[in-house]
Amino acid sequence: MEIIFATHNKNKLIEVKNLLPQGITILSLEDINHSNEVIEDKKTILENAVKKASEIYKITGKNCFADDTGLEVEELGGKPGVHSKRFAGKNADSMKNIKKLLKLMKNKSNRKARFVTVISLIIDGKIKTFEGICNGHIAKEKKGDKGFGYDSIFIPNGEKLTFAQMDMNKKNTIAHRAIAVKKLVFFLTEQFNANS
Repeated sequence: MEIIFATHNKNKLIEVKNLLPQGITILSLEDINHSNEVIEDKKTILENAVKKASEIYKITGKNCFADDTGLEVEELGGKPGVHSKRFAGKNADSMKNIKKLLKLMKNKSNRKARFVTVISLIIDGKIKTFEGICNGHIAKEKKGDKGFGYDSIFIPNGEKLTFAQMDMNKKNTIAHRAIAVKKLVFFLTEQFNANS
């Protein structure tokens, strides 16, 4: 089974490939020579994921999936949420986003937060969605150099390390994307087995 993962993010691609069984081949947007970014202009994480998958499906006609992830901080009313990638501005990088978040959270006692990932799969023209949530809290400073995005300031519940301090195997047992991908993998494996 061949399926397109509608992403340019190499870190996400590696994470997902590590979770998929043999027999399912993932193609990235680079693999299909698609260089345009899908504009994430929807109001929810779910809508952004569906939009990304739908655009790639329209162009290629091939089974594909896309994900969207947001960090929701309780003290900030769920922000940055759907705007996680652009929290510090349209062209902001992870460092600027983290800096802004830590500044807003300075001296705040409620540091509860959660990562939410929604994967939208389009298979044979039908849309299926899978959600993964990881609850935790915001660290007071950056720690670790693994991972990407907000990983260096997010500590999952029951853990002492940030995602950026964990090795990928550990992260993939508890992380939001891994939870959503495992649901996707279970569904794809069932489809694959039914058709083979």
